Order: sequence, then C-alpha cells, then structure tokens
Amino acid sequence: MAAHPQKKADRKTLGNLQTHVTYLSSDKLEGRRTGTAGEQLAAVYIAEQMKLAGVSPKGDSEYLQTFIVREGKEPGNKTRLIINHTALPAGQYLPLPFSATKAAKGEVLPGVNEPDNVWLINVKASEDEINPHGEPLDFYVKKTKEAKENGATGIVFFNGHEDFRTVTRWLDGKETPLAIPAVWVGPEASKTLSADDANGFQLEVEVDFKPSKRTGTNVVGFIDNGAATTVVLGAHYDHLGYGEDHNSLAPSEKAIHNGADDNASGTAALIELGRLLKASKLKNNNYLLVAFSGEELGLFGSKYFTEHTAVPMTAVNYMVNMDMVGRLSKEKGLQIGGTGTSPAWGTVLKSTVPPDLKVSYDSSGTGPSDHTSFYRKDVPVLFFFTGTHSDYHKPGDDADKINYEGGLTVVKLVYDIIEKTNAQPKLAFTKTREQQMGTSARFSVTLGIMPDYTWTNGGVKVDGVTDGKPAKKAGILTGDLITQLGDYPVSDIETYMTALGKFKAGDKTTVKVKRGETDKVFDISF
Repeated sequence: MAAHPQKKADRKTLGNLQTHVTYLSSDKLEGRRTGTAGEQLAAVYIAEQMKLAGVSPKGDSEYLQTFIVREGKEPGNKTRLIINHTALPAGQYLPLPFSATKAAKGEVLPGVNEPDNVWLINVKASEDEINPHGEPLDFYVKKTKEAKENGATGIVFFNGHEDFRTVTRWLDGKETPLAIPAVWVGPEASKTLSADDANGFQLEVEVDFKPSKRTGTNVVGFIDNGAATTVVLGAHYDHLGYGEDHNSLAPSEKAIHNGADDNASGTAALIELGRLLKASKLKNNNYLLVAFSGEELGLFGSKYFTEHTAVPMTAVNYMVNMDMVGRLSKEKGLQIGGTGTSPAWGTVLKSTVPPDLKVSYDSSGTGPSDHTSFYRKDVPVLFFFTGTHSDYHKPGDDADKINYEGGLTVVKLVYDIIEKTNAQPKLAFTKTREQQMGTSARFSVTLGIMPDYTWTNGGVKVDGVTDGKPAKKAGILTGDLITQLGDYPVSDIETYMTALGKFKAGDKTTVKVKRGETDKVFDISF
C-alpha cells in the first residue's frame, strides 16, 4: 500500500513499529489480558518508550493510572461441582451470588425434586415462571427460596439463557446469602443434565467464595507546550490473554491470543507519534498520549480516564483513536470514523489523505472502541481502523502478519492531520448518529458475524463469519448484507442488535441477506 520509505526518519519509524509490535505481541506477555502480569509488562514497556522519547508522565503514579474493573467475589478454592463422580472444570459452572457457602450431595432423578436432596432446575422448561420485564437473577433467587422452603439441600440450574460472562458479573452484586448452595451450569454441563437417556445423577456441590478485585492500568504521557488546548492520542494495549474472559472467537480458547493487530499495532503507532511530536515544531497544542487497558472488557480504561484526567475535557481539542491499524490492504484500505464529530474534519481530511490511499469514512462518533468515551464528553474524535480479518480475537493474530509499511502510512497520516490543525482554533464539536456497541450484555445468543462498523448504506454488512456459529452453519458469507432477522427488518447496527436481543438459545428463525444483486434467505438455529 505505502511506497517503500526512502527517508531516514521513515526508516526509523518503520523499524520502531516492528520492534514495538514484536515485543507487545510476544508470548512472554501472554496476551496482555487486563489485570495480569502480561498487562503490567506491556505497561512498563510503553512507559519506558514514552520516557525515552522525552514524553513526561501524567498518570497517578508516574506514567501509570490504575482503575478497578470489577470488585466483588469469585469462586473459592473449595468450590466444586461433581456429576457422576466427575468434577466439572471451573469454566463450566459458577456459584450464584446469593449461594450459601455450604456443601450438599445426593442421588437426583431428572424432573424429580425431593426434600432432603439437591434440586435440578431446567431453566428452559421453567420459562413461564420468568418475568420478561424483571431482572434475570430474580428467577434464580425465587426458585432457590422455593427449593429451600420445600426441603432442598442445594440447587443446580441448567439450560439458562445467560452466558458465563453475565453470571460472572452477577458475582459483583451485593446479594443477601440464602440458606443452600446454588450453582449455575453452562452449555456443556447442561447437555449432560438434559440427556434423554439419563436415569439419574450422583451430584456433589460445594460453594466457597473469596474476595475478588481486578484492576487495569492506563499508561499516560504528556507533551506540555504551554498551550490552552490539548490533543489526545489513544490506543488500547490490552488483549484477551488465553481467552479467560470468554471473548475469544477461536473454537478452542485456551491458547495465547497475542493481539498483534488488536491492538499492538495501534499502541506502536501511539508510541511513535509521541516520539515524533516531542521532536516537532507543532507547539500550538499540548499532547496527551494514553495507552488504554480494559478496552476488550467494555472500554473500562477510557471511561475511567475521561472521568479522572489531569487535563479537563473542556480543554481537549480533539481525540484520535487507533485500534487495529496493522492490516492495511489495497482491497479494504483505511477506515476513518468520527468524521461527523466536527465540521472541520471534512476539509482537514481532504487536504491530508493521500490520493492513492483507499479510504472509507463513517461519520459516527461512537463505536466499539475507546473514542466513544471521548465523544460522550463532547470531544471531536477520529477513529483509524484497517478492518477486521480471520484472525480477529483468535490466537493467529501474530506479528508476522502485520503490514508495517501500512502502519507507517497511518502514523504519517495522523501526524499530517495534527500538523494541519496546529494553527487552527479549537475544533467545534457536533453530535452524530449513535452506533451501538459491538458487545452488549443484553444478548443471550450470537449469530457469529463480525459487522462492518463503517458500513452506512443500509443493513449490516458481514465483515467476518466465525467457524462453528449459526451464520457459518447456515451458509452466510463475508460480504453478505443482512437486511432482516426473523420478523425484524435490519437497517443498521442498532436495529440488528435490537433484533438479536429478541432471541434466546434454541430459537430457530430466518436471516434475509442481499448477496450482490440477489436476495437470499437462510434458516438459523441459535
């Protein structure tokens, strides 16, 4: 995509990008999961690079700013669930937050709930008891109280609509403990407990809790030019670790997810822009460089930063976010979001984007990355992204697949935009249409597609299809345009998300897509 760099400065930047990505996405960092030793190694590296460039610290402790991701409880060492003398792995079940810290066991017959025994509750078969307008947890509390009143010694719920991450979040709540142990089991154990040929189960359950506090760390540097306004440059550096947060798209999660593109590529660009800006004559703005953590869990780091920054949001001129900028190709080109967040962006981009660079634009100031947190504070934003790919959220996102010259192209373009706005007054902010976040707790099912967040011409364009998921099984392909899900028309990301929220595990429906000029309808089973 980019011509081979000839300038000595470009060669230095190119080499540095490769050095940064190679280290940040190495196995040593074990996928940079928020709150882990690998995340801390990455934070130290980024801080060291800022220091080497002469960028000053602006965190709470030198360059570092720590924030809480979650504070609650988690299963203790004694927690166990044994079915027919086989202990379930920890990732297949969770104690419910109101559970007693007790043990219970018994020989349980399917569909028979007896006094002085463990009860089995098939959530799917109890749907008429679930208030569709209430909190999902309310049903579990109600059934547990009912079980205890009828002499149950413990209770195990299966075939629930929630996923592991949702039940983990429930453990952060301050629920009043009830009198018996209560456990939720996931899809694997639910299959065992739902088996038609099961005569009975030997069940042993024990619940134990320990306090849990998970923190993340932003890395913050500052170039103080004594200016009235500050430009924020950001990129998240966290990734998925071994997939422990159940956000991997790999069929088998238990491998290091190195996240070279997502988002060692953006972090490397951030480091290099800091170095270049420190040495530049562009002094009409200060520059705040932030490497965010907690992005993969829901923009935790950037949300915290916008509430706890040493620079008031009212003094921020604009924010540039670089997330997945390592796979620039002629076919997809570069995607720039946030173009509607200031009336200045149109002219600035027209005069800075190289004519030979394919670029698609999206006006929205929101989306599934950290610029959203700044847009919510009425700050103009730009979002740089080179597109999704088959390695997205999988162990194959490695450093040898990065287009480093493409990364250099992005660095130079962002620098040119900063240069172009250097002499301009503070940019005006304008609100844009809303784009729904890509990960939401309100879904109990997934179609298994990666939407093209930059597509704005109606429907939802499929930018990737995950193996083993409903879309793949039905025959939906990358490039298809989803126009209807069941009875619900799909006009954009938001209507797609709303439609998806209407379904639960086990439901069957249809998906209507446009493939080229042809309309196709696929049968889907969630």
